[in-house]
Amino acid sequence: MAKNSISDMFTKKYTFIFVPDVTGKFIRFSTPRTVVKAFAFLALVSVVAFSYFSYTVMEKSKDLVELEKLRAITADQKLEIQRFSKKIKQVESQLGRLEKFDRKLRVITALERQDQTAKFGTGGPNIDSDISFATKSKKYSQSLLASLNKDIVRIKNQAEAQESSFFELDEFFKEQSSLLSHTPSIWPVKGWVTSTFGYRRSPFSGLREMHEGIDVATHMKAPIIAPANGIVTRVGYHRGYGNLVEIDHGYGVVTRFGHNSKNVVKLGQKVKRGNVIALVGSTGRSTGPHMHYEVLLNGVPVNPNSYIFED
Repeated sequence: MAKNSISDMFTKKYTFIFVPDVTGKFIRFSTPRTVVKAFAFLALVSVVAFSYFSYTVMEKSKDLVELEKLRAITADQKLEIQRFSKKIKQVESQLGRLEKFDRKLRVITALERQDQTAKFGTGGPNIDSDISFATKSKKYSQSLLASLNKDIVRIKNQAEAQESSFFELDEFFKEQSSLLSHTPSIWPVKGWVTSTFGYRRSPFSGLREMHEGIDVATHMKAPIIAPANGIVTRVGYHRGYGNLVEIDHGYGVVTRFGHNSKNVVKLGQKVKRGNVIALVGSTGRSTGPHMHYEVLLNGVPVNPNSYIFED
């Protein structure tokens, strides 16, 4: 019975007739029905498989396009955040200079107070390595923005505190205009600081000694100007200082200028800030052209840098 069934499968055939053209001969072709059905099944499977493959490729292509778009958007966002962060750092730097200026003002006005300005944090967000690119980018951007917002709040608070401090100083200065005009607050000469205030090794003996001023090197005969209003209380040659000019600014403040090549003011002369009082030289205990500058407060030498507003 089974043999007859198998035989029937191959004896039952489909016949195909092809007509090439009107005058051509008929072409007849017969094939078992089983072969035709198998071919039809394979064709159907192939179409389905190809359709599924095409759909999968198209979906993957869409995902890749979306991913590239997301990466481009994320890169642009990061660039904008970096630019904004750079601006914040610039503002932070400016506020730092204002704070330094504020401290100097408070030193010379005896209005010093505890500095409680906020410090700016640095660092970046932690990103989990097992999350998707989209989630990672979103978390990264959110973390950066949150960090920037915190910096902005700190800058705002710092700026408000600085504004309050300057308002206090402004009120004080309005009441102390005379003190301001008699406070040595500018560089007497332009040049290079070659020796600072404090202990140093002597260029002559090699021993450790106290340097009670600052040395500013510059070219010979450069003009030295009065850093504030005052009266000339000493002028002439003094051992060690060479040609010396001393100015009493009142309020217990005295300035000295040594090693001058020439003094151009007289004893008892009133001077104003910016008036030329001497020319740079190398007289006295000196190794080359420079100005030795001292500030004394109630007879005690203090660091002249604390009185200089200019950079």
